[in-house]
Amino acid sequence: MIECTRCVLTTKDDPEIYFDNGICNHCLGYAKKLKEYPDTPEKRVTALDKILAGIKKNKKGKYDSILGISGGVDSTYLAYKVKHFGLNPLLVHFDNGWNSELAVQNVENLINKTGFDLFTYVVDWEEFKDLQLSYIKASVLDWEIPTDHGFYAMLFDQAYKHKIKYIISGHNLTTEGILPKCMRWSKLDVANIVDIHNTYGSKKLKTFPLLAFAKKVFYQKVRKFQVMPMLNYMEYDKDEAKRVIIDELGWKDYGGKHYESIFTRFYQGYVLLEKFGFDKRVAHLATLINSGQMSKDDAKLELSRSGYNKEQLEEDKEYVVKKMGLTMDEFNSIMKEPPRSHLEFKSYETGVYLQHEKFMQQIKPIINLVKKTLGK
Repeated sequence: MIECTRCVLTTKDDPEIYFDNGICNHCLGYAKKLKEYPDTPEKRVTALDKILAGIKKNKKGKYDSILGISGGVDSTYLAYKVKHFGLNPLLVHFDNGWNSELAVQNVENLINKTGFDLFTYVVDWEEFKDLQLSYIKASVLDWEIPTDHGFYAMLFDQAYKHKIKYIISGHNLTTEGILPKCMRWSKLDVANIVDIHNTYGSKKLKTFPLLAFAKKVFYQKVRKFQVMPMLNYMEYDKDEAKRVIIDELGWKDYGGKHYESIFTRFYQGYVLLEKFGFDKRVAHLATLINSGQMSKDDAKLELSRSGYNKEQLEEDKEYVVKKMGLTMDEFNSIMKEPPRSHLEFKSYETGVYLQHEKFMQQIKPIINLVKKTLGK
């Protein structure tokens, strides 16, 4: 096993990892991503002021932007900050039936303190459960795709409905800049979603928001929606952000990244490790090391501890299995099945779907016609 000299990622964590003078490709990639953003506090302030001015100038209705919130640190802190920036976003929440009580309370506190309007999309549980079960039964890696894709698609749909150009994103380099491909799959791979569900599901996806390829092209190329990772233009310190939202908003900690969802806590803390062999904490800690918010020694100390309280694990396991309509024997049997590649199903990642540029050239006349018709 070879370990990066800078972070805690090893050849065990990522079979495709490689090194340059001892530093892994993920650390090198992180440094490259940083160069896409202003490199000094003064430049970040200037860039952020320009972004805020653009958002306010393009306001066409009640809201100037859309911000997706989960109840977690990043989105909660960002909502707190945009309030002080003088923006009026429509807050959007995707309720997939897995919110913890803390998550619900944190969202309520945020709304009460900021006064922002909240739109909550409550997905049809039986339909969504059928989609999640399809991923579980398929034994593919990324069981979080139904939630992540649904949330993302719904943000675009609401932006279209309210004629809002800017979607403010809580995704940031400080806490999410590193995540090896072996630990995830594309959240926008609709071909994969549909084929996996068609293979293992039994219900039609009538209400689940899908961001199909043509729809995504329309939103991005015709309506020109912009996703703005605003935290990348701020001095974003994770611990300081927690302190602020605890003091100002009454926010309560979940004890883990994205653990505001019971399903996410169970998937990341147990399934991903036990079935697929990946401890996602390694990626999060590697990110904090690269952003200068944690030392390598402290990260190793964190990894030496169990990431999941044993009593909490047993409670979550019983709850998740029962809520999914499985018996414990059925779930344990699925956990023992060998992992399958997402590429065993239809996917935008295969050659059939990789003709994006060629396709865009072919439909360019149609896009121009639509723009002209809409007066854009």
